[in-house]
Amino acid sequence: MFEKLQLIEGRYEEVNRRLMDPDVVSDQNAYRDLMKEYKSLTPIVEKFRAYKKTAADFEEAKSLLDGGGLDREFKEMLEEEYASSKAKMEELSEEIKILLLPRDPNDDKNVILEIRGGAGGEEAALFVNSLYRMYSMYAEARGWKTEVVYANPTELGGYKEISVSISGDGAYSRLKYESGVHRVQRVPETETQGRIHTSTVTVAVLPEAEEVEFEINPTDLQIDTFRSSGAGGQHINKTESAIRITHLPTGVVVECQDERSQYKNKDRAMKILRSKLYEAQQEKQNAAIAAQRKSQVGTGDRSGKIRTYNFPQNRVTDHRLTGDAKNFNIAAIINGDLDPLIDALTLAHQAQRLQEGTEKGE
Repeated sequence: MFEKLQLIEGRYEEVNRRLMDPDVVSDQNAYRDLMKEYKSLTPIVEKFRAYKKTAADFEEAKSLLDGGGLDREFKEMLEEEYASSKAKMEELSEEIKILLLPRDPNDDKNVILEIRGGAGGEEAALFVNSLYRMYSMYAEARGWKTEVVYANPTELGGYKEISVSISGDGAYSRLKYESGVHRVQRVPETETQGRIHTSTVTVAVLPEAEEVEFEINPTDLQIDTFRSSGAGGQHINKTESAIRITHLPTGVVVECQDERSQYKNKDRAMKILRSKLYEAQQEKQNAAIAAQRKSQVGTGDRSGKIRTYNFPQNRVTDHRLTGDAKNFNIAAIINGDLDPLIDALTLAHQAQRLQEGTEKGE
């Protein structure tokens, strides 16, 4: 591991030098790629340098203690330095191991977030709206940009389904754990006898694929236009600006009606279609390692229930976590404070990957 870290530090210094080269600065693409690499290497190098400094402190304290002939007060100080440096080295070593784990190539991508009502009828549709609000608040707190791509609203203020484009630094790395079935237990506003209902909503998080990453043959597409439904005013109902694209080889259908411009809706629909097909291709390629697909803790099976929002008990339970760490305050979560939950899932997944690496002798 030490040799690998030295190579990484050398590459970091080389990239840093190149970023100050006028020829590189004038080349926008080269500068962008190097900045991206510099940013990815920085956390590893910073931890490695902290480890080297701590190791030097540890060795100095050990050498002085081994030499003997120290007064009591100085010896106690060195013993304290020895113990704290040793503990700090172990802590930094574990953090470095995590940083050296292969990164998900999709982590830096923007995402297409799809939320669909499952079992529960109108109550499920209302919870789709609750989750849309939750993710919107989380995105806003992180400074991400959100845009509704497609929405199928209901009369009571819910959505049968809604698709949202989320753009921002590390969007996929944070939201990828949200794919799965979300279950809600609460007394619906439409319930007159105070009974608790259980409903489900399915969330899909798709890494946004660029055109250069996944090409689509135009002859494989069937493109239809239609009038948008739902809110939007007179204009949106008078023109056939909405777009439906069917990918004939796979049967995947994408609709977009948010923009008044037919061309803009087509561009957005193509972006979603490309992301869907890109993800399907990835799933096929990674079928042999499905347990690790999309960096999800546990089985990684999107059809499985991953989380329960229990309003009567004021608790959100993520079923991929264990012990007390699996429960969270429902008010905080539903209002977009997702970082504690996502951090717990990230740590659990990293621990799982480290364990798998140990078992394989890596």
